[in-house]
Amino acid sequence: MLPNIRSNKPPHTPKTSAIVDSATAIDSFPKVSNLSIIFVLRLNINYRQTHPRRKSMKLSKMQLINRPGLIRLAILGIILLILSIWGYKIMIAMPGNSYNGDLPPLTAKELALRDEMTRDVNKLAGEIGERNYIKYEQLNQAADFIHSSFQAMGYEVKRQTYQVNKQDFSNIEVEIKGKKFPDEIVLVGGHYDSVFASPGANDNATGSAGILALAKLFFGKKLDKTLRFVEFVNEEQPFFFTPNMGSFVYAKRARERQEKIVSMLSVETIGYFSNAKDSQKYPPPLSLFYPSTGNFIGFIGNVDSASLVKHAIASFRKNAKFPSEGASLPDDIPGIGWSDQSSFWKHGYQGMMVTDTAPYRYPFYHTSEDTPDKVDFDKAARVISGLESAIRDLVML
Repeated sequence: MLPNIRSNKPPHTPKTSAIVDSATAIDSFPKVSNLSIIFVLRLNINYRQTHPRRKSMKLSKMQLINRPGLIRLAILGIILLILSIWGYKIMIAMPGNSYNGDLPPLTAKELALRDEMTRDVNKLAGEIGERNYIKYEQLNQAADFIHSSFQAMGYEVKRQTYQVNKQDFSNIEVEIKGKKFPDEIVLVGGHYDSVFASPGANDNATGSAGILALAKLFFGKKLDKTLRFVEFVNEEQPFFFTPNMGSFVYAKRARERQEKIVSMLSVETIGYFSNAKDSQKYPPPLSLFYPSTGNFIGFIGNVDSASLVKHAIASFRKNAKFPSEGASLPDDIPGIGWSDQSSFWKHGYQGMMVTDTAPYRYPFYHTSEDTPDKVDFDKAARVISGLESAIRDLVML
């Protein structure tokens, strides 16, 4: 609704003011991903009448907009157009195409990955269950399970242990040293704790099991860059976004040591997919750009990590027959920084999250019903298989 426009005359004078509302001028931006960017210019112009007692009413001559104004308006429009195109190319447009069609049968490797992830998620979320600072014994059981799993593969396992309220908490890491560029580190991580009152099957036993599966796939490989796998503790509340968050403690030490972490990938909640219409939600205005069906895996980063996101999703799309979407967005948009990658952003590293989008799709997110039976292990295995290719491209030149 347009605002009320009053005459400039004092009270009790005749109603002699007129109102001119100019027509809206619209320049349609070329349609990209079903969105048109529309610039609307509305000019509300008042003009006044001469003395009310005059028989003939003389309207003042008014120029709607002068030539310099038109030039400034045109320049502004061009600037907005350029910024819109730039923003779309940096933040939304991704290389390659998302897979579209029926999923092929699982390969032998994917079948093995499915079985491994099913076993490990059932161990973490089924047998051990809720694991966090309140369920401290179970948290330590999960840490010991991860430690022994890495050891069984043949890795030398290291723990970064720190204290909060006189309790010990540990990040667990293994690495494969690069041959050509050992100082350049590609880090793949995920948290193994669960939120209070939840067994945390999808969030984040799937991510933790995915890290174990990837570590097994890469063990013994000769790589150009150093590849490091880290299982983080204390991602969930009350540590989330605090200096006691496991990944924050880790990234802080890495920066203090001047470690050159060139890429960080956070594997976060990767086991729930749906072909139902409107099964996928987004923070506004992202629904204008992305599908409403939650059958894809997301590659999410901040604007500074755009090159990493594009590199990773391009490799995934080239090698995996599974739907994928990507975005490099301002980190103050809800959900963009909701995992361990945010800790690395805060310490000057590029990082991204691989996720099924968690609360924007998963109806059992952070509830007691986040149990292993809700996880689609076939699709989680496809994700890990495709992610292996993306990681391989990051560590090999």
